[in-house]
Order: sequence, then structure tokens, then C-alpha cells
Amino acid sequence: MAPRSDSQNLATGSAMSETSGESSIDPIFHILRIVPFSFLRPPRLRLKLPSFTLPSPMTVFSLILLTYFLVISGFVYDVIVEPPGIGSAQDPITGAIRPVVFMSGRVNGQYIIEGLSSGFMFVLGGIGIIMLDLALDKNRAKSVKASYATAGISSIVIGYVMSMLFIRIKIPGYLQ
Repeated sequence: MAPRSDSQNLATGSAMSETSGESSIDPIFHILRIVPFSFLRPPRLRLKLPSFTLPSPMTVFSLILLTYFLVISGFVYDVIVEPPGIGSAQDPITGAIRPVVFMSGRVNGQYIIEGLSSGFMFVLGGIGIIMLDLALDKNRAKSVKASYATAGISSIVIGYVMSMLFIRIKIPGYLQ
């Protein structure tokens, strides 16, 4: 018998590898592959892929602003450390206990209300910058542009002044 050429060996080898998966020696495997499908039919399903729509830009902006507020206000710190919402201190003159919002003298600690109010002031300043940007739109009426500019400048000034006040309360003797 004449020797086969290499191309014939490759062709028969690939054909054998394809059929070896289909014709297994194990009879139980053959029965499990053939018998259930002789009387069972898979159902014909008409499934549709779910369609997702992108959220509106305002929704994305709101989620980012909310995330920014939570990060700046120390939400993670509040969850981990679980500080009280508000503190209390005794008045040295009258002896009465009064509520305290800021943990004075401790830079690395905060009450929950302190963090939320500081975070709100930072967000207020950021919204003021956005309003100033909206005031520069050429397609708006002058009265609307003036309203945006006034509200933006007011928001930035209120946010800055209140943040500086919070720092002076938090750290006595700072900026004096």
C-alpha cells in the first residue's frame, strides 16, 4: 500500500476529530442525547431583548450632584463612625444644656448636621457657578440673564461666607 500524502493525513485527521465528539463510545451518553429529544420538543419562544434608553442629561446631572453632596458632606464618615446628629454642651453661666451643631476644636470629627450643612454650602456655591454660566447664554432675554446672574452671585457669596463662618466656629482662632 502506498503512503498517504500529508494533505490527506490532515484531512482525515480533522474529519475524525469532528466526528469523535458526535460518536462517543459511552452508550449512556448516547442514550441521554437521543432519547429525551425523541418525544420532547423545546418550546418555540419569541423573546424580545429588553431595550434600554439613556437617561436624560438632567437626570445624570442630578445623580452626580447628589453623589457630590454625599461625598462632600462626609456621608461615608457618618456611616462608618456613626456620630450623633447634634451635640450638647453645658452653658458655664446658667448651667443649662444647650445644643451644639459644630464639634469645635476637632478638625477630624463632625456631627451629622455639621457635615450636611457644610456640604450644602459647597453645593450652593457650585450651583451659583452653574447659574453664572447660564447667565452668559445669548439666546435668553436680558431679564432672565440678569436673574440668573443675580442668583448665581448671591449663591456663591452666601456659600463662601457661610463656609468661612463654619471654619471659624470649627477652628477657634482661625483667620483672626
